[in-house]
Amino acid sequence: MTAASLDRTDRRILDILQREGRIAITELAQRVGLSTSPCSERVKRLEKSGVITGYHARVSPEAVGKTLLVFVEIKLSAKSGEVFDKVRNELLHMPEVLECHLVSGDFDYLVKARLRGMGEYRHLLGNILQKMPASAAADSRSYVVMEEIKETLALPLDR
Repeated sequence: MTAASLDRTDRRILDILQREGRIAITELAQRVGLSTSPCSERVKRLEKSGVITGYHARVSPEAVGKTLLVFVEIKLSAKSGEVFDKVRNELLHMPEVLECHLVSGDFDYLVKARLRGMGEYRHLLGNILQKMPASAAADSRSYVVMEEIKETLALPLDR
């Protein structure tokens, strides 16, 4: 399914489900102007085609003691497909890492992590740098978040 094949109703369904994933199908149908059965069929089609990739509970970081949010830039001195694969595999297995992106620009990776405090941050940074391939000795720069202004997973949908 492509963006062009999503009609206005599909986009309205997606917009609502992004913000209210637990909404009853009857209420969703009413809000988008469909009866329950066609609305349910559309949701199933969006799930089956991979447009909807899942439903998640959003957990308060404070409630589980993960109050420190850190972004880390990682710059590699050597770059190759093998190096990128090794770094990727290491970062995928670090549970503290919420997001990791290979980016263009002055550095190679942007990592987002949620931690209990500076001790965990120091440990994570040590692990990241230690697990980099020796041939690609890494340099890093970190940013500790002082205040979260906006964080959302909802994608803006053109109507």
